[in-house]
Formats: sequence, C-alpha cells, structure tokens
Amino acid sequence: MFEKQWVIYLAGGCFWGVEAFISRLKGVNSTEVGYANGRDLAPTYEKVCTGKTGHAETVKATYNPKIITLEEILENFFKIIDPYTKNRQGADIGTQYRTGIYWQEESQKHIVLDFLKNKQKESPKRIAVEARAIGNFYPAESYHQKYLERNPQGYCHVDLNLIDDEEFGHLTKEEYEITQLSMTEPPFSGKYDDFFEDGVYVDVVDGEVLFSSEDKFDSGCGWPAFSKPISDDVIAKHRDFSHGTTRIEVRSAKANSHLGHLFHDGPGGSPRYCINSNALRFIPKDKYLKNKK
Repeated sequence: MFEKQWVIYLAGGCFWGVEAFISRLKGVNSTEVGYANGRDLAPTYEKVCTGKTGHAETVKATYNPKIITLEEILENFFKIIDPYTKNRQGADIGTQYRTGIYWQEESQKHIVLDFLKNKQKESPKRIAVEARAIGNFYPAESYHQKYLERNPQGYCHVDLNLIDDEEFGHLTKEEYEITQLSMTEPPFSGKYDDFFEDGVYVDVVDGEVLFSSEDKFDSGCGWPAFSKPISDDVIAKHRDFSHGTTRIEVRSAKANSHLGHLFHDGPGGSPRYCINSNALRFIPKDKYLKNKK
C-alpha cells in the first residue's frame, strides 16, 4: 500500500540553496529544482537567466503530511527568504528570483492563503510572495539537481544552519546523507552487503526493527537484499520518479528514514528490498532476544 504524498512548489531565489534547505526537513521525501509558471515551453537555464521567459527558479517538494504539515514547511521556508523584497533574494536580482508558493491541490490553497494572511498581520511591511496554483513546472538540467550536495562549497544565499538537526547528531555523515537526503551508497561498499549473521536490522535513526536475517539473501546487486520486512507496518512505500525512472522508494514508517527501493526481480520474481547498509544497524540474535525479555 502506497502512502499519499503531497507536493508543494517553492520559489525563493537561487534554487540551489532552497533545495538544500527544504530537502533536510523531516517529512520531505524528495526535492527537484526547476522552472515554474513561465511562458517558454522549453526553458533552459540560459534562457531563464535572461528574465524574459517569466519562469521562477523553483523547488518541487514532495512530502508526507503525516510527518510534516504544509504549515510547517511554509514556516521553515520563511526562515530562508526575505518575503518583502520583489524579484530579489540575496545577491540575485531578476524576475526569475522572485518568491512564490505554488500549490498543486485545491485543498492546499486555503492553507497557503491563510498562512500568508497571518504573516501579513504580523508585519507592517507588505509581503511580496506570490501565491497561486502551479501553472507549469519544467525540471532543470541534471547538473542543477542536488547541486550543493555535489558542490558543498558552491554559492548559496541560504543559511543551512537554520535547520535543527540535533535529533540526528548520533549519525555519521554517510548515515545522515542516506536516511535524510535520500542519497545512495556505492554498490558493494556497505558493511552489510556480504553479511549473513543471525539477528535483526534496525533503523539507524530510531532503532525501530525493520528486517530479519531470516529474510536476507545474496542478490549480487551490491546492497543488502531482503525478501520482506519484519512487518508491513514498519515501512512505507512511495513512488519515486527521480532520475527519469519510476521506482518504489522504501522508508521507515516511524522515523521516515530513506532506506532504499523495492524491486520485484528476486528469485522467481519475488520482492527484493534493496536497502542501504548505512540506513541500518545490526543487532545479533542473542542480544536482541535478551533485550526483548
């Protein structure tokens, strides 16, 4: 069963920093940068930079409303923008750098408008943030996607330290990037790829039991493979349209950690839960049973 995912589009200046910030919010499952609400039917970065296409550099954020509400996303969005400046954020000037909130579902409209109305009541200055339904969105070139993850020293007008990551302080850099930023470890690099001791595998974020060694098999794919989770209730499945393909993303139900993907190419066409080692922590069977008593 797939959980309902919602989408909101946020324009806040250069989309590199906005994407890096929004992607770190717990409950935001995926992000994509692109060009929204313009006239050109085939926008490119070069054309949009002229300011003549009418597009705004925008982040498409897919989120789980059971984990994070739209109001919470918008509150965080307002931390990183100047909502009173028109066609400018940081050092970037032009209509392509205007601020905007673009909803996909009609039910999101009143949430956005009420949010902006309340923000306006709190300030004597006029808010310049656009609010409208998404008209069009064209994904930006591949080199713009997750730009700051690949270029950590790249230009960014957003203070990424505004995210409170205290609850993830126990994670390594690799564990954080995979569970929170939906990255993927290189094949055959994970500690549990060629590992078959008896025990259970838990979510590295909150310790929730996810998989059993009884269901682990050697698929040869380069990542730990399981035929099923320890219970269907401990995982959530989402359709993943990143990288130009359609896949089934697997996340933990409680912590919303990105784990990997589900395929149906196991023995005899059976399920293969392809999971990142860095999303898991192994507990030996005897220790697990002892702790359960």
